[in-house]
Amino acid sequence: MAGEIVHIEFPSVDADRAQKFWSGLFGWDFKDSGMTEMDYRIASLWDGKLGIAVFPSEKRNGHPNYYYAVADIEAARAKIKELGGEAEEKMPVPRMGWFAVCKDSEGNQFHLWQMDESAA
Repeated sequence: MAGEIVHIEFPSVDADRAQKFWSGLFGWDFKDSGMTEMDYRIASLWDGKLGIAVFPSEKRNGHPNYYYAVADIEAARAKIKELGGEAEEKMPVPRMGWFAVCKDSEGNQFHLWQMDESAA
């Protein structure tokens, strides 16, 4: 469904500590994502409809990163710009889909996500 939150990321100073916190608070079971280029740990909720991620990052703004589902990321990027927001170029997550970093008309950052197994 368009606009549904499908993924939430928690950029962390210490990914082990963050994983322990979220696992301890809600019982989330994090697994290695299999991405060899980075330490990215994922827990799946609601029968796999929502992904939660913890990863080490020097870039943190004090808030989680939210990803919203769209059927057509290019159309959504155009609509964001039309409505006074900002949308960066889409980027692939190989064999999974596309994402784009965006800001609404008030400067609040969010992300778009389009499933597409052909993304490379």
